[in-house]
Amino acid sequence: MDKKNELIEKINALKKEKNAVIMAHYYQSAEIQDIADIVGDSLALAQWAANTKADIMVVCGVHFMGETAKILSPKKKVLVPDKNAGCSLADSCPADEFAKFIQQHPDHIVVSYVNTTAAVKTLTDIVVTSTNARKIIDQLPKDAKIIFAPDRNFGNYLNNVTGRNMVLWNGGCHVHEQFSVEKLIELKRQYPTAKVLAHPECKNSVLQLADVIGSTQALLNYTQQNTATEFLIATESGILHEMQKHSPHKRFIPVPPIDSMHDCNECHYMRLNTLEKLYACLRDETPEITIATDTQKKAIRPILKMLEMSK
Repeated sequence: MDKKNELIEKINALKKEKNAVIMAHYYQSAEIQDIADIVGDSLALAQWAANTKADIMVVCGVHFMGETAKILSPKKKVLVPDKNAGCSLADSCPADEFAKFIQQHPDHIVVSYVNTTAAVKTLTDIVVTSTNARKIIDQLPKDAKIIFAPDRNFGNYLNNVTGRNMVLWNGGCHVHEQFSVEKLIELKRQYPTAKVLAHPECKNSVLQLADVIGSTQALLNYTQQNTATEFLIATESGILHEMQKHSPHKRFIPVPPIDSMHDCNECHYMRLNTLEKLYACLRDETPEITIATDTQKKAIRPILKMLEMSK
């Protein structure tokens, strides 16, 4: 505990000295969430990055989140604690292959999930997050031809709730793909009054068992507002820390992955970030996110379009 407290003191001192802010996603470890200036989902982090007065942003999440912050604030220094904290979903959509896919579907509006690389965002008309995707798609003309990338599960869910027939890129998130339907059914028997909360990146077989489907932020809000006292959570288990913090009298049970050795489903990329790496990152101001000027100028357009359509 002494070493941890010492690290926290050093991080806070460096933040003040360097006019830095720490931004953490809900899927980070509890200790990183607790030291962050803002904890949020992808939309909240993007909005914060667009408006912060800090000189340095440390983005504790995965690589595309650091890129998004840099795209929105190109003159600020953007750091990440571990440059290897990637994203299986972003990796499932290489920009060169996606460009060919777009060519095969001319006259389509390209809607890309924020969980993509900067290069993919340059090929995109509108970026969306799980918080605002439905709202944005509903604003597009009813007869619009749309490509949605990269998450096929989320795309299928959006097609179902919006009545669209978007062309889907065949990508997926290694965390949300792995929830066990059998174990969820077992948990529902064990906790018959519990509400099942699922992220739309989950497979349809999981979503069909859910009482609520929504973004990480929406699921967190629901746990605070609903009178239920037990919840089965089918998204990355980092969110349970924030849920428990806001509702200490309620019980939150993670839905396990198919892998029987684990009780909860974690993103190993998210967990590469640690307090030690966060301290070293602030101290040495590295690893730094850099993006070529032409890429930044192209990639910012669909993100700004998203922020405008989200109001």
